[in-house]
Amino acid sequence: MKKQVAVIGIGRFGRSVATELYNLGHDVLAIDKIEDRVQDMLGKVTYPVSGDATNESTLRELGIASYDAAIVAIGSDTVSSLMTSVLLKSIGVPYVVARAQDELQRNALKRIQVDKTLLAEQEMGAQLAHNLFNPNVIEYMGMTSNYGISKVEVSEIQKGKSLKQLNIGTSRDKYNLTALGIIRSKNIILNPDINEIIKKEDILILAGNNELIDKMFGE
Repeated sequence: MKKQVAVIGIGRFGRSVATELYNLGHDVLAIDKIEDRVQDMLGKVTYPVSGDATNESTLRELGIASYDAAIVAIGSDTVSSLMTSVLLKSIGVPYVVARAQDELQRNALKRIQVDKTLLAEQEMGAQLAHNLFNPNVIEYMGMTSNYGISKVEVSEIQKGKSLKQLNIGTSRDKYNLTALGIIRSKNIILNPDINEIIKKEDILILAGNNELIDKMFGE
């Protein structure tokens, strides 16, 4: 389902997550104070805008309060990152993700009740884009614009079923997904048989169309 997402700060990390979200079909508002960065995003997001996200009036004029999520991708300016995060929460954005430079900044962001914090070197933009609205996707590696390899957790209703029953890796695969492996405890089953039963806490490594993975394992 298409969502509205604001990405604030379009340096390397912000640009990565913004363009990937746009490629996934979401409406993306990208904001930065540097005009050259904004111009570079033309055609790569829905709405590239030059503005100061630490100004509450700016955020309200852009209608961000009605967005589904906001990502604060501001780099080394800790004060601006914290101020922007506080404003986003105060105007009612339901889900706010903020990038942290270090554990100290991460702890500060948690104190102002940001919904998710991440260290950019640990979670790349493309991966964040794929698990922002699909928490079952633990890791993601893109192969093309619409195809990749995902490490996903299975839902309760999928446990106890075989890969064949889940339509994964069969010759008439409804979802056109291939199981590359199953992580089970400290072991991994490579190229699993289609009759392999999914057990509690198994993690699947799947190759397939991004949209289809979202449909099968999303909310």
